[in-house]
Amino acid sequence: MIPVSSRLEGIGEYYFSTKLGEIDELNKAGHRVINLGIGSPDLPPHPSVVEVLHAESAKPSTHAYQSYKGSPVLREAIASWYAKWYRIDVDPSSEILPLIGSKEGIMHICMTYLNQGDGALVPNPGYPTYSSAVRLSGGNVISYTLQEQHNWQPDLQQWKHKIDAYAASGAGRIKLLFLNYPHMPTGQLADGDLMQSIIAFAKKERILIVHDNPYSFILNEQPGSLLAYDPEKEVTIELNSLSKSHNMAGWRVGMIVAAANHINAILRFKSNMDSGMFLPVQLAAAKALELGADWFDEVNAVYAERKEIACAILDELGCSYARDQVGMFVWARIPSNVASGFALSDSILSHAKVFITPGGIFGDQGDAFVRISLCSTKAILSEALKRIQQHNTTVDA
Repeated sequence: MIPVSSRLEGIGEYYFSTKLGEIDELNKAGHRVINLGIGSPDLPPHPSVVEVLHAESAKPSTHAYQSYKGSPVLREAIASWYAKWYRIDVDPSSEILPLIGSKEGIMHICMTYLNQGDGALVPNPGYPTYSSAVRLSGGNVISYTLQEQHNWQPDLQQWKHKIDAYAASGAGRIKLLFLNYPHMPTGQLADGDLMQSIIAFAKKERILIVHDNPYSFILNEQPGSLLAYDPEKEVTIELNSLSKSHNMAGWRVGMIVAAANHINAILRFKSNMDSGMFLPVQLAAAKALELGADWFDEVNAVYAERKEIACAILDELGCSYARDQVGMFVWARIPSNVASGFALSDSILSHAKVFITPGGIFGDQGDAFVRISLCSTKAILSEALKRIQQHNTTVDA
């Protein structure tokens, strides 16, 4: 047998990948599991977006390789979208890099900026891919804690201590800082004054912020961008996506918005890894970015109704949660007599054949929490509530 590379040490299969396999086996046994775990929108894109895809795909001239920098049409649409909704000026020719989904951008950024031994500050709880990408690129994950009592906001003094300690260890220096507001998995919005302080901190410490911003339109009346606090884009690289905001998760349309020097650096890596996305997808994405407030109001009205049922499920389970959280999930603290979010999740799956996400997959700061996705219909959520009520699901402390 040929051994796998050492870079895969400590990198397991993505949790949801393995869990979906378990759920699939239960379904094959006839259990009809209700999956309230993954945030993959079940609603379709706007009909006009699908129409553009159909029309452009039918043209014989749209099937060639595309520019690594993306279609000018898409880059112009992204720039206009940032100007309209985030009030950020972006140069479409030099400050935008379309991505085949923003998830690949996380890897591209790590591979572009991290040398062996360099460090990256990663939130706990936070999106697991941040840590995986750092490790795969040869960097070291320096976890920083976010706590419920501090509204899941970062502590700059904690960052400073970790940066100084890492430098003193001789291992290298911390070069990247991952930030994500509205925060996943907690649904917490950013504190504006704190974000301003974070930009000043990054400039002083010579650290690059990677801000992941896919949830800003979901159940949030005031979409924001970290670039509002760093208009010169000096220390901020922002990732964004149409997956959540426009119900286009499977289309794999994302973007990096950053200063030209960062775009050019990342492009050096990306252009060696993949090609530009299918042109009809890019043109359809440009159409999606033209949609107005009516689109977001319609989508959010659906999520708001679903959220009420998700909260009823959490009430039935004895969980506590913040009503003002945004995004397409509800994050909740488990009852004090339950050992962990994993225990509660496993018990619900076993007894009621309903899957909800244990918070511990996002880091040990999430061990006492669970998360419910709003990406299921009201009927499905209501059925999940009924099952849990009927089975009176409990777990041992």
